[in-house]
Amino acid sequence: MIITCAVTGAIHTPSMSPHLPVTPSEIAEAAIGAAQAGAAIVHLHARQPEDGRPSQDPALFRRFLPAIAEQSDVVINITTGGSPVQTLEERLEPARVFQPELASLNMGSMNFGLFEMLNRFKEFQHDWEEPYLRNSDDLVFRNSFRDIEHILRSCGDAGTRFELECYDTSHLYTAAYFLDRGLLPKPLFIQSVFGLRGGAGPHYEDVIMMRRTADRLFGHDYQWSVLGAGRNQMPIATLSAAIGGNVRVGIEDSLWDGPGRLARSNADQVTRIRQVIEALSLEIATPAEARELLQLKGAANTRISA
Repeated sequence: MIITCAVTGAIHTPSMSPHLPVTPSEIAEAAIGAAQAGAAIVHLHARQPEDGRPSQDPALFRRFLPAIAEQSDVVINITTGGSPVQTLEERLEPARVFQPELASLNMGSMNFGLFEMLNRFKEFQHDWEEPYLRNSDDLVFRNSFRDIEHILRSCGDAGTRFELECYDTSHLYTAAYFLDRGLLPKPLFIQSVFGLRGGAGPHYEDVIMMRRTADRLFGHDYQWSVLGAGRNQMPIATLSAAIGGNVRVGIEDSLWDGPGRLARSNADQVTRIRQVIEALSLEIATPAEARELLQLKGAANTRISA
């Protein structure tokens, strides 16, 4: 079973948790710690070190990617989602520059509401944080069919495979469309997302419906994984593990490590889900086993260490 860890993301802001990785050294340390705890894949974003604002500047990625590659064998997955307020070309640039083994790819446009976090968080260190959340009630995270094809062609020619972010069953059908066109190689890596406002809900029937739809569309030609947002992280990951799926955890998806208790590190969340997996008499995949399951090109064929 593959554990992916998403270490910082672009959803949470620095004022929400002192444990959110922001600087390049913090992101590198978080990724390496997650790998040591059992993550086979780390999903990576960058942030401006001065104020934690999400950034897709390749220069910032260059300040932590080589360190992660040098100190672990973990599979590096670079986001093409970036932040929902960035342009397509901004979001795509790090994956295009570094040609990673994996890149994330949102399989459709969607309403992307973060504004409800203002019900919990009232005070902010930086001027950008509160408007970033408040204005998301009028935010469409764009990934049109043309955008998706552009990303597939830009990165796929370099041998990069994709973590296909599917926030609803319609996104699974979009993945099937690009598979039929020959733009997505098998096996697919489907990452089903639950509990974000604008996407599929976190009910167990939502999870099962997404799995059944993927099984019907892709048969044995895919690996299925889940992520649950916020308090849904561990329940949904546990359900996936129990029915033979893979899991994603990390502070990008949830700040928490129990009711009212902030996760002190990404490694803590990896450790927790690893305990669940092993309690089910299952084994976690090593990075080498994840590469084999997903048929990745190997770290030596990226530009991360160059």
